[in-house]
Amino acid sequence: MRMKTLTLALLALPWATGVAFAQHKDVSAPEVNYQAGGSPLENVEMHHDVNPKAPPMTKAEFEKARKIYFERCAGCHGVLRKGATGKPLTPDITIEKGTPYLETFIKYGSPAGMPNWGTSGELTDEEVNLMARYIQQTPPQPPEFGLAEMKATWKVIVPPEKRPTKKMNNYNLDNLFSVTLRDVGKVALIDGDTKKIINIVPTGYAVHISRLSASGRYLYVIGRDAKINMIDLWMEKPDNVAEIRIGLEARSVETSKFKGYEDKYAIAGSYWPPQYVIMDADTLEPLKIVSTRGMTVDTQEYHPEPRVASIVASHYRPEFVVNIKETGKTHLVDYSDIDNLKITEIPLARFLHDGGWDASKRYFLVAANKSNKIAVIDAKEGKRVALIDVGNIPHPGRGANFVDPKYGPVWATGHLGDETIAVIGTDPEKHPQYAWKVVRTLKGQGGGNLFIKTHPKSKHLYVDTPLNPDPKVSQSVAVFDITNLDAPPKILPIAEWAGLDDDGAKRVVQPEFNKAGDEVWFSVWSAKDKKSAIVVVDDKTLQPKAVIKDPALITPTGHFNVYNTQHDVY
Repeated sequence: MRMKTLTLALLALPWATGVAFAQHKDVSAPEVNYQAGGSPLENVEMHHDVNPKAPPMTKAEFEKARKIYFERCAGCHGVLRKGATGKPLTPDITIEKGTPYLETFIKYGSPAGMPNWGTSGELTDEEVNLMARYIQQTPPQPPEFGLAEMKATWKVIVPPEKRPTKKMNNYNLDNLFSVTLRDVGKVALIDGDTKKIINIVPTGYAVHISRLSASGRYLYVIGRDAKINMIDLWMEKPDNVAEIRIGLEARSVETSKFKGYEDKYAIAGSYWPPQYVIMDADTLEPLKIVSTRGMTVDTQEYHPEPRVASIVASHYRPEFVVNIKETGKTHLVDYSDIDNLKITEIPLARFLHDGGWDASKRYFLVAANKSNKIAVIDAKEGKRVALIDVGNIPHPGRGANFVDPKYGPVWATGHLGDETIAVIGTDPEKHPQYAWKVVRTLKGQGGGNLFIKTHPKSKHLYVDTPLNPDPKVSQSVAVFDITNLDAPPKILPIAEWAGLDDDGAKRVVQPEFNKAGDEVWFSVWSAKDKKSAIVVVDDKTLQPKAVIKDPALITPTGHFNVYNTQHDVY
C-alpha cells in the first residue's frame, strides 16, 4: 500500500525509528520509514573538525546539525556518512555538489527513497540550509569503545556464588514472557499462565531482543544503547544480576548452545563501534573483542562501519553465527578456544539483517534486506547453500517454520516493502526439487510487516503489519490456514479487542506463542503518553482469550516466550 504522509506515531518504533515524509515514486512508505532512523549517538560528544573547503558553520550550528543528522539520517547514510542503505555523503562528494544542490535534494527528496524533509514540514528552510552545509564538513567520529570502556560499565550486582542454588519461586518459567517496555527502558516479566506481571526490570533503552541461556535460567536483554542486562529467573522475584555496555549503539545478544559449552559464553554485537564481544556468560565480563571493519561482499571496497545485525548460536558446532550488515558477510565464530579464535567468513549479500533456523536447526536463513534476498547457511558444513530472490525488503524476524501440504517443510518471511509472504522449501533430503526455492507467494494485508509466526502445534500462520500507514491494517493481523494456503487470510481486529479508550496508535506487533502453542500474544502499542495493552488470542478459535492492561505497560513492543526462545521454536 502507498501513503501520502506517515504519522508521527512511527517515531517510537522499536526496530527502526522513523519520521514523517511524503511518498516517493517507486518507494513504499514502510520501506522509507524503516530505513530512515534515529541513533542513540545523537547525544554522544564528538570532535568538531570543520573542513576548510566547506561552507562556514559555527560550533552551535554544527552541534545542532549533528543532532538532526543522528536523529534522522544516520540509519540510512551511516555514522561516518560512508553510506549504508543510503548513498555516501562524504565531503569529497558533497562539496562538489554545492549547497544549493544539496538544499534542493534535502528539501524535495528523491524517487530513490530520500525523504522530502523540507516540503513534508519536518525541517524548516533554515534547517535544510543547515544540513546542506553540515554534510560538507568532515564527519565527526564517535569515540571507540574498547575493553577498558566496557569494564568501566561492567557491574556484577549478585555474584554467581551468591545466587540461588535452586529455583526459589513457583513460576512456570517455561511459560514466562519478557516484554519490552521500549520508551521507559525496562522489560516486564509476565507469567504466561496467570497473565500477571511478576516484575518490571530496569534495562537499557529500547530493548531490541531478549535471549535465553541454554539452561533457560538466565534472560539476557540488550537495548539500542548497547546496555546488556542479565536477569536470573531463579530468584524469588527475578531481577538483574549483572550488566554491561558493550558500545554506544547495538541490537544483538546470544549465548553458547552447543553441547559441552552451554552457557559458557555470551556474545553481543554493536552498531557503533562496528564490532562484537565475547563475554563470560555467568558475569558478562568482556573477554574478546572482534572488529567487523573490512571489505564489502560485492565491490570489495573498504567499509569503516559494518554494523552487527543478528546473532544466533549454532546447534551443530561451538560457533556463533554473526551477521554483518554493510559488508554482507556472516562470521562463523568458533568459541571452542577464544584465545586462538577461528572465524569462517561466508560471503552472502548486502545488507544482512534478521533471520532464523529451519525446523531441523541445521540451516540458517537470513534476510539481505536491501538486496531483496534470503541467504541460506549450512551450519553443519559451514558454508553458503543459496541466495534466494524474494520480495521487497524481507523482514522475517526469526521467520516461521511449518509443513506445507504440497511442498513439505518450509520457512516463511514477510516484507516491509510489499504485501507478499515468501514461502521457501527447506528440505533438501526428502524434497530436493523444492529446496531453497520460493514455492509459494502469499498475499497479506499490505506492506509494513515486521514479524511472522507459527508453532509446531498450530495450523495458523500470523502476519503483523505495524508499519503500514493504514490504521485498519496496522491495528490488525492476517491469519493464514496452513492446511489451505490458497484461501485468503482471516483478519483479526486485535486493537479493537484491546478495548483501549483513547486515540493512541494501537499498532499491533509481534505474534508470539505460549509454550503449549495454543495461544498467541500480541502487543497493542501506542505512544508513551497513551494506553497500551497485550491481547492474548486462542489459537484454536481465533477469538480473544485475555487482555492484559496495566499502567506499567508503557510502549510494549517485542515479547519473547522463555521456552520458545530458548529452543528456537518459531
